[in-house]
Amino acid sequence: MGRGELDRGELPCSVELFSGGGGLASALHRAGFRHLLVNELERRACETLRANAVGPLVPGDVRTVDFTGLAGQVDVVAGGVPCQPWSLGGAHRGWEDPRNLWPELFRCVRETRPRAVLAENVRGLLRPTFAPYYSYILRELAHPFERRVDGEEWHDHDRRLAKAATAGDDAERYDVFCLPVNAADYGVPQVRRRVFVVAFRRDLGLADWRPPTPTHSEAALAAAQADGSYWHRHGLPSALVSEKERYSVPFHSRGPWRTLRDAIGDLPEPLGDRVEHPDWLHHFGWPGAREYHGHTPNELDRPAKTVKAGVHGVPGGESVLRRDDGSLRYLTVREVARIMTFPDDWHLAGPRGEQMRQLGNAVPVRLGQVMATEVYRALTGGRTGRVNPALGFRMEPPGRQTVTPCPLPLSDE
Repeated sequence: MGRGELDRGELPCSVELFSGGGGLASALHRAGFRHLLVNELERRACETLRANAVGPLVPGDVRTVDFTGLAGQVDVVAGGVPCQPWSLGGAHRGWEDPRNLWPELFRCVRETRPRAVLAENVRGLLRPTFAPYYSYILRELAHPFERRVDGEEWHDHDRRLAKAATAGDDAERYDVFCLPVNAADYGVPQVRRRVFVVAFRRDLGLADWRPPTPTHSEAALAAAQADGSYWHRHGLPSALVSEKERYSVPFHSRGPWRTLRDAIGDLPEPLGDRVEHPDWLHHFGWPGAREYHGHTPNELDRPAKTVKAGVHGVPGGESVLRRDDGSLRYLTVREVARIMTFPDDWHLAGPRGEQMRQLGNAVPVRLGQVMATEVYRALTGGRTGRVNPALGFRMEPPGRQTVTPCPLPLSDE
């Protein structure tokens, strides 16, 4: 048995926390993991998870869930840790926010002793304001069994963790990696900057693990639009590219960023406001689309802007599309689900606002699968997981990039 490999002849198993609308849970399943437990608090999100048979679902507050019965059975603990404490659009309360649930993820790690951890969060964690606490998060994940005692300030706990860096049982320590990413660089039709935290139990010998290199680039999109291939692919008039085709375009090894037109170009226009399309789930218009300062609409031939959940509801401008004729309309829920790379049969529970909130809080399925597949490969000695036909691409063995375990926090850009 090679380093890091499973000693069981079955699918590796996962526990998923803060599951929301199911983006990362779906990604883990598609990468080859079998869920032992999926946890979510919000009622509508739980309805979504049930509707799409994501489970076994344990609804309710994660603080009330006992994971000890799964000790020794879990290969990966995963979750999109709630982002509101760290989001640029939130209240920026950070570690003082009661929604800071990193301690619950660490508790789950202690109780299940997984081989790996895969967590996602907003890039706000990397801002200088939160840099000391972010470093503390990484150190605590590296040494989750050096528990914070009642009444201990996190700064004091952090100092104890730093002293424990060279001591302890390797089966209770983790090699931790911080991965700032832009979803567009991995084939998601959206500019979405996030950070993944990946950890492997140290006794597995995976300290030199390397994450996937980006597969798509903005430069390649510019080249495809400049040489005319992008426009021809969409059947647009040649007049739009007559000048662009005169340029000499360099070769790009990566694919072009996927645009909003790439993502939704085959969908019909919505039939009208609040009129559900008979052939497409969640595909209906919504009134009131407009452009205003600070909330410009999405352009068809660029990746979509970051899909947001919004502190006070769904933001208007970020959900608006500018058509080819210059007119504006809201993106439909189905179109936003496409932008988040959910399959077309993914059912979202609740009214439109709740559906959009679930999408805005989700991990794009394609991005989650790219990351989960690399964790799967590490734990199974390089064997590939499942293929994702719903997203229209096959996961080939990616290139590698070098990452230093526990790097210092980076800037937000």
